[in-house]
Amino acid sequence: VQLQASGGGLVQAGGSLRLSCAASGGTFDGYAIGWFREAPGKTREGISCIGSGGDATTYYAESVKGRFTISSDYAKNTVYLQMNSLKPEDTADYYCAAVLFPRCHLGRSWFDYWGQGTQVTVSS
Repeated sequence: VQLQASGGGLVQAGGSLRLSCAASGGTFDGYAIGWFREAPGKTREGISCIGSGGDATTYYAESVKGRFTISSDYAKNTVYLQMNSLKPEDTADYYCAAVLFPRCHLGRSWFDYWGQGTQVTVSS
């Protein structure tokens, strides 16, 4: 499956953005999807993920818990990341990733397929 992330942009602190991860060349059926981010000079970190099918368990990194929400619309083969109350430290390139497994994990090595990044910049 190929992944396409979109929705990044420039926003002021306290604002919101919604990122989308769309599948092409296949569907998300059976795939767990994760969102990662990579800030300049930092390693890529997992921030949220959602399991597939009936096990749509979600996980969040502590740094985004209560502010970000992951959701899926499998009819559209799209997973969303709603980001509210954005902070300057949320500035990063955001990536979505997929693994053909019902449960997810925030570890980078868990995922097999990666999309290109979409840039998010939060100004203070």
